[in-house]
Amino acid sequence: MSTFWSIWISVIVLGTVFGCWWLLWATRKNQTTDTETDRTTGHSFDGIEEYDNPLPKWWYYLFVGTCVFSLGYLALYPGLGNFQGLLGWSQYNQWEEEVQVADARYGELYAQYGDIPVPELAQNEDAMQMGQRLFSNNCAVCHGSAARGAIGFPNLTDDAWLYGGEPEAILTTLHQGRQGNMPAKGLMPNMTPAQVDQVTNYVLSFSGRARSEEAAQAGKAVYDQGCAGCHGADAKGNQAIGAPDLTDDAWLYGSTYEWIEETVLYGRNNVMPAQSPRLSDDEIHILAAYVYSLSN
Repeated sequence: MSTFWSIWISVIVLGTVFGCWWLLWATRKNQTTDTETDRTTGHSFDGIEEYDNPLPKWWYYLFVGTCVFSLGYLALYPGLGNFQGLLGWSQYNQWEEEVQVADARYGELYAQYGDIPVPELAQNEDAMQMGQRLFSNNCAVCHGSAARGAIGFPNLTDDAWLYGGEPEAILTTLHQGRQGNMPAKGLMPNMTPAQVDQVTNYVLSFSGRARSEEAAQAGKAVYDQGCAGCHGADAKGNQAIGAPDLTDDAWLYGSTYEWIEETVLYGRNNVMPAQSPRLSDDEIHILAAYVYSLSN
């Protein structure tokens, strides 16, 4: 936070607290008596008159105490711009302390599964219950609670793996993350609109859905020049670089003509974040076994 905004926030916060105190003091000062009277404010509504009685002392002192408490709180904890408070508390430190407590409490529980091979661990019911909770807390927001994915997020329950479904590949994905990049117009940036239509029809022809057989036939030459370098001459994909198989029915961004055309025209860029900064090696091992179990 910049110095200007720090000062601005501090002025507003302190101005509010002292403004409330001044309002209480000014109101109390203008009162002529501390006891209830029959004096009214001078106006009535529907025959009901409002008495002009002073604020009860206990109520007044309660408000004053609130102002004093506010100043004490602001002195001890963050609340005045960049000032961290005399106690040095922060939400980040609090979170780190809670994580350390959780690691100490559950670390041994996770560690007992750390040396078990992923395929074997996938058969352990207790470990899979832990894996399901880890998945729900860290993966379900993208892949869905049932791990069936969504547009742009892979389905983890089928056998269509961009980078491979072997335990080692899943562990690498979880530890290091993945960066997927489909360049606009593939490896042929000078692709014309007609060629985009042709290669789109060619890809659709793998599943017998080409809009034009003539365009599909012409699209093979475009595919060989602009797409085969990644997806392969047979369009079966390349797991080494995360290039998907174009001949199956697993489509990350939709399989209609319009979706494929958009992918060819504008490309795609997708990120699977690395989990290592947030999860321990043992937690990732259990999570990998759970993901492995979804398609095995």
